[in-house]
Amino acid sequence: MTYIHWIAGCILGLAWFSRIVDAALGMPHVADVSRPEWDGRLPQSPSVSIIVPARDEGEDIEQTLAALLALDYENYEVIAVDDRSSDNTGEIMDRGAVADKTGRLKVVHVKELPVGWMGKAHAMWTAGSRSTADWLLFTDADVLFKPESLRRALAYADAQGADHLVVLPAIIMKAPAERMMIAFFQALFVFGHRPWKVADPKARDHIGVGAFNMVRRSVYEAVGTYQRLRMEVLDDMKLGKVIKNAGYAQRNVFGGDLVSIHWARGTFGVIQNLTKNAFAVLSFQVPRALVSCAGLLFLNVWPFVGIWLAHGWARLPYGVALASMFLIYGGMSLRSSIPPYYFLLHPLSSTLFVFTILRSMALALGRRGVVWRGTFYPLEELRRGLV
Repeated sequence: MTYIHWIAGCILGLAWFSRIVDAALGMPHVADVSRPEWDGRLPQSPSVSIIVPARDEGEDIEQTLAALLALDYENYEVIAVDDRSSDNTGEIMDRGAVADKTGRLKVVHVKELPVGWMGKAHAMWTAGSRSTADWLLFTDADVLFKPESLRRALAYADAQGADHLVVLPAIIMKAPAERMMIAFFQALFVFGHRPWKVADPKARDHIGVGAFNMVRRSVYEAVGTYQRLRMEVLDDMKLGKVIKNAGYAQRNVFGGDLVSIHWARGTFGVIQNLTKNAFAVLSFQVPRALVSCAGLLFLNVWPFVGIWLAHGWARLPYGVALASMFLIYGGMSLRSSIPPYYFLLHPLSSTLFVFTILRSMALALGRRGVVWRGTFYPLEELRRGLV
């Protein structure tokens, strides 16, 4: 039994230790556009279309549009898309357009969803096809922008020659359960996705975030627009993937609280939001989902179990894994309101994430498709539409 613990512990210790070293060396190279050096203006201001798709977002859309119309940048427009809403989302948009004296806010109402499209992807494509701007900024209906956010992002993109820029949003967390789940996802992101490698053209690492996905129009058209992603559940990440794979310059940056979002309410809110995406991340493949669940439990839960079951020096590699994990939480606490001691809740949040994957898979298989925002998307069609 001691040999088993040595083997398992060494695998876990090496995995977590190598990641904390990689992150410690790489993260300092990810820029932060909220810093003073990016508080400038371009000699020539490129035009920007900010695209906001919304379905039944009556609770948030007014605040979101108000923040977008208050940006301290002169050459932009906001295209808000009411995607078949059953609440007052469209009415709020129309009122906002009437009240907007600058004429920046344009509203598009989608009454029917064409066959072979996800609703959000179609809304993005519809708005994009109406724009002639130099840049397209895709965002979500519940994201809040500070006035200088767009100006700073463009200053960075211009200085770096970026074709696609992602600003990592600040996550607003209002309850301990939200902090617990968000902390796990951030740790998993650091472990499984290397944001410091996104700018490296030789690395396969790519990124896309629904809160702030800004792309040059010429690049957007060159990679096939949202038509290429018409049945993609993970449209934001896949947009980043096709852009990176096509050889264009991709960058991701921190933004302080320039861009923020209250992503989910409580533990169940996080689980509910991820139910649509979790099985899609695994390409709707059952074997891949089951193996991933086992791997996640081993990687994230077993260090906490193994250190108690092992004896003597066999505990050492488990201790290395746990110490590395704690340091990741400590590093994350420097940029968020999540205290390092939330590391102690990591086994619980990991288990809940595995439950979410299994729930997502079971619902998709049982329904033979995914239901999102009141629309049913057949599973076979989603599999065929994967990028």
